[in-house]
Amino acid sequence: MRALVLEAPGGGLRLEEVPVPEPRDGEVLVKVTSCGVCHTDLHVIKGETAFPTPAVLGHEISGVVERFGSGVEGIEPGRRVVASFIMPCGSCRYCVRGRDDVCERFFSLNRLRGVLYDGESRLRRADGSPLAMYSMGGLAEYAVVPATDVFPLPEGLPAEESAILGCAVFTAYGAVRHGADLRAGESVAVVAMGGVGSNIVHIASAFGASRVIAVDVVGEKLEGARELGATETVNASESDPVERVREITGGEGVDVSFEALGRPETFAQALGMIRDGGRMVAVGIAPGESTAAVPITQLVRRSQRIVGSYGARTRADFPDILGLAGRGFINPQRTVTRKYQLEEAARAYEDLDRGEIRGRAVVVV
Repeated sequence: MRALVLEAPGGGLRLEEVPVPEPRDGEVLVKVTSCGVCHTDLHVIKGETAFPTPAVLGHEISGVVERFGSGVEGIEPGRRVVASFIMPCGSCRYCVRGRDDVCERFFSLNRLRGVLYDGESRLRRADGSPLAMYSMGGLAEYAVVPATDVFPLPEGLPAEESAILGCAVFTAYGAVRHGADLRAGESVAVVAMGGVGSNIVHIASAFGASRVIAVDVVGEKLEGARELGATETVNASESDPVERVREITGGEGVDVSFEALGRPETFAQALGMIRDGGRMVAVGIAPGESTAAVPITQLVRRSQRIVGSYGARTRADFPDILGLAGRGFINPQRTVTRKYQLEEAARAYEDLDRGEIRGRAVVVV
């Protein structure tokens, strides 16, 4: 099969022929239809996030079940499926408590070592040398996914665009549903209109937010946010975004702000937008060990909260996400604005790095 390989951080992506992986007990082999283009992959490509190399990246996929290992039930070959980037082991202390968004084995084995839960990667070169897997390694024609993370795609949803349900939508849903615990009628500001930020706007609107203020520095991205449900937009290249959000809200600030870029300056901006008693949800992954200053006295006196949100809870939330998408409350077609072929994937990440992609792009395999 063809797979896009990152040889080393900063070394670029190269298309290679590698053996088709084999699923083991409790695993599913998926013929990949498409894979989302995410900033988290870009951090690895640029060496801003540590990950073993050589590796195959790509962590939100749609596809078709090819075959599966022993112990897998309820999934038949030929079924259209999607998978999320958090692949729960199902047995660690967090998974058994329903908190598979912080699955111990996912973080210690997959995110640190690039392997699955028996300590080995399923991907290898023709000479037998291993290739690390970032989640399932979706930038390839086939991917092995734990059965805990394989979900049937509802009829009527498009196969290619639905790949983004596994990270861009999944991450946004977790931030809105659990990080913010957003209630109908509350006001929201979202900083950074990338794939995740755009979907936070979309989902917050679907959850009944009374006001959704989108913040970015690119006018085209703000226009796209309006199409997804933003009631107001703020161009941070033209005015101070904190002052502008407070002006829109009559000086009070919003009930909830979301930061979806992972930069110290946008973190501070999002925190400055919330009212007394408000919540700020940090969603964006930062390069390296970036830090942001927090005004301690303001946080304490004004009873504000800062919450980190990495993703949704795979086994409990993904069926709900798919249900919302199937009923039209979440529309992945409205977020996907570009498609690339597998041989063009390196260019997709270059375009992403230049800020040229509005919403989300997908690589069609």
